[in-house]
Amino acid sequence: MPENPCTPGAFGPHSESLRFCLAPQEKDALRTLARLAIANRLFPEQAVDLPEAPGGVLSRPCGAFVTLKAGGHLRGCIGNVTGDGPLWDTVAAMAQAAAFQDPRFPPVGPEEFEGLDLEISVLSPLTPCPDPTLVEVGRHGLLIHHAGRSGLLLPQVPVEWGWDRETFLAQTCRKAGLPAGAWRDPQATLFWFEAVVF
Repeated sequence: MPENPCTPGAFGPHSESLRFCLAPQEKDALRTLARLAIANRLFPEQAVDLPEAPGGVLSRPCGAFVTLKAGGHLRGCIGNVTGDGPLWDTVAAMAQAAAFQDPRFPPVGPEEFEGLDLEISVLSPLTPCPDPTLVEVGRHGLLIHHAGRSGLLLPQVPVEWGWDRETFLAQTCRKAGLPAGAWRDPQATLFWFEAVVF
């Protein structure tokens, strides 16, 4: 049975738990906000002011990523790891960034809007990974820093690609432009985190 994100400690014993619940209506509000933020840029003649954060959990500083897909294929993904502002504002900003600023893709066009699938990942705080053998595929996301480079992969990525732990670690290194085995270098710093994904 999937873990209930409303349960204290739902982000696991190896990271600082966020210890909050995103209720279904809060998730729906974030989805609506993200789509509205994108629509405002695509259709400026119909733009409306984004609603204010409703308070509670949605006003807490929290890292988040927004992933866009079209026809089952990645169309953009941008996030803020550290959560230096309210979750509400972060999601709105990352939705626009995923749609218009992901350097891997051209900006989303108006004709694509209705076909966009949107996924939001709310991150737990990053903490140093004490032992790479403890990394669990589907549970942990990873961030590596080494030689002035960094790369991050969300927990759902290795599941989507069918990777095992070793491949996940290697691909995190490659995301940073590092050799696949760079995570073994004593000079490398590996962080892990968990996420509520919806």
